[in-house]
Amino acid sequence: MSTIDGFQNEYEFVKYFNHALVKNLDPVSRSLIDYLFPDNNEDDEIKCWRNHYAQKSDIFLKIKNKMQGVSIKKGIKNSVHVEPISEFIHFLITNNIDRKYINFYLKFHYADGTTNGSGKRRENTIEYKNSHQAEIDELNNILNNENIINKAIDRFIIKGNNSNYDISALIYGEFNDYIWISKENIRKIIIKNKDIYSLAVHLSSLVIQPKNRCLNYNPKYEKDRYSIQVKWYSFFDDIIASMYDNNGVV
Repeated sequence: MSTIDGFQNEYEFVKYFNHALVKNLDPVSRSLIDYLFPDNNEDDEIKCWRNHYAQKSDIFLKIKNKMQGVSIKKGIKNSVHVEPISEFIHFLITNNIDRKYINFYLKFHYADGTTNGSGKRRENTIEYKNSHQAEIDELNNILNNENIINKAIDRFIIKGNNSNYDISALIYGEFNDYIWISKENIRKIIIKNKDIYSLAVHLSSLVIQPKNRCLNYNPKYEKDRYSIQVKWYSFFDDIIASMYDNNGVV
């Protein structure tokens, strides 16, 4: 992949799709448009623009009076969501997760012997797991419930926590070299992986971790200790698996 950043990449997709005719699209883009707008005609003109709000839809596509939101990811970091830890804890509480397991997560998150980040010695992930893997496994057994995973998929990937609208598809890559997966198959593939064992705190394929543990006490990153980051490490492989399961239809 090239060195363009995520924002530049979104603008490249906008440039490619905006005012394009359906019949002139490359095969991958045509398959995406045919999924998003199944009643399109060859000579339909596409409108496309970037979403300037921090929501899951990075771009919007429109043909005639129908509009669809699409999320775009690139690179190898595979981060799909960031939010303050207080909001994540509220999510757990509203899903009836017992305080015992919430404390398990907080202890993992800060890895300093406390549930509020006030400890003096911070452990790295490997150190913490070496002495607390049993707690992490117990927490994962509670979190990997299909009902909670479905809500997590909505919150972390499909809708977010500040929008009333779902994305319809997710693109991975750049405008001239990408693959995509539909909203329905995002849910299907993540639910399918819910029983896979992982040493990490996770909801199926979605790994929950601190945005930054700030082990070197750098003031620049100290605030990141108070946010969670959700990563979908197997993102590319899961899209390919979805294509295989659906005979090439993502």
